[in-house]
Amino acid sequence: MKKLEETISALKYNEAGLIPAVIVDADDKGVLMMAWMNAESLRMTIETGRTHFWSRSRGKFWMKGESSGHTQEVKAVYTDCDADTLVIEVLQHGAACHKGYRSCFYRRLGADGNWEVIAEKVFDPEAVYKEKKKP
Repeated sequence: MKKLEETISALKYNEAGLIPAVIVDADDKGVLMMAWMNAESLRMTIETGRTHFWSRSRGKFWMKGESSGHTQEVKAVYTDCDADTLVIEVLQHGAACHKGYRSCFYRRLGADGNWEVIAEKVFDPEAVYKEKKKP
């Protein structure tokens, strides 16, 4: 595991110790989401085979699907030429977007300057996350 530690440490993280991770579908290469990782969440991702991220707003680790059950099975991890961005190929089980869409990129800029929804919801977020909203 020493080599893995060296490889993870050699990545270029921002001043907050984070690196952007673009998550893509391993089959069709469609972009599913983008989230932030630090060295520990990348290590957890590699060790478990499930994506783990660092939440900037909550200041804690989270595993994709821990609330929804919509997990991501890691198939490959790539970095760019500058080693400051990751691309992670996954098998998406369920949807990637907490708004109910398969991909977080479900809106396209229209010619009129407005965002248009270009995908169908695959689940009802209110039903999936209702437990979190209870007092």
